[in-house]
Amino acid sequence: MTILITGGAGFIGSHLVDHLLNETNHRIRVLDDFSTGDATNLEHLDTDRLEVHTGDIRNAKTVSAAAEDVDFIYHLAAAVGVQNVVDNPLESLRINLRGTENVLEAAHADNIPTFIASSSEVYGKSEDLPFSETDDRVIGPTTVTRWGYTTAKATDEFLALSYHRKHDLPIVIGRYFNIVGPRQTGEYGMVIPTFVEQALTGEPLTVYGDGTQTRSFTHVADAVQVTHELLETPDAHGEVFNVGAPNPTSINDLAERVLEMTGSDSQISHVPFEEAFDENFEEPDRREPDVSKLESVLGWAPETDLDRILADVIEARSETRPGVT
Repeated sequence: MTILITGGAGFIGSHLVDHLLNETNHRIRVLDDFSTGDATNLEHLDTDRLEVHTGDIRNAKTVSAAAEDVDFIYHLAAAVGVQNVVDNPLESLRINLRGTENVLEAAHADNIPTFIASSSEVYGKSEDLPFSETDDRVIGPTTVTRWGYTTAKATDEFLALSYHRKHDLPIVIGRYFNIVGPRQTGEYGMVIPTFVEQALTGEPLTVYGDGTQTRSFTHVADAVQVTHELLETPDAHGEVFNVGAPNPTSINDLAERVLEMTGSDSQISHVPFEEAFDENFEEPDRREPDVSKLESVLGWAPETDLDRILADVIEARSETRPGVT
């Protein structure tokens, strides 16, 4: 059996590669253009069960070739990070829209069960917490760049569900809620690796806004286990699931916990959103998943363990930069 993972050299994708190699006997095929993915995320693997292809999901022929003779597809390739989306809005839209359509069309050709990675961003700035999969979405104006990403991910979901309804394609959609862990980079605005990097190097921890906004953080190991189990669960096909852990944490509290766990004497610096991004930037105040649907299908759901997450990120960061304390 062969599994295709688009974006398999990325943060979540590479952990999914690890998980599937450890938990199954399947062959793994990775398709990645390495624009945000990193070859070093896979260099620890020494197995003939892994093949890595360089290619762009916006190219339909490339995707079709990668999907040839595979049994499952995990579509994780996407434009990632708020900063990246704000800086490169057109490219982000093309990657997320064209890429997903190409994957679904390739899957449809051979009726390949496919997991589509979506995002908690689809809920927009709704304040009806916790977010349930059937809740209404509250989206800002088209003049605010970040809502383009939100809309693209929602359109990906519409596409996937349409392929399921019209062609009976076995698909599962997972809305990821702030997946974090080793290998995640702060380059695209991810808060935990950014805080850890700043704390370990003695720089001020940059908190955007007043820091009272809350997020629900999920360990990447839990997220990839959920991802794997959902696609192999027939009752999950044709459905949308929140993939995350409840019990949100404020960004101020997160910064304080990072300082405590690293033993850093760095200061916390609050920077207005309009200064960091632009004057029209909008940031939702709260994000918290309702995971009851996930629990009903799998019998379990991730639980928040912020200390475990931070310990793993700090350890990984220290290993890559020996001598930094």
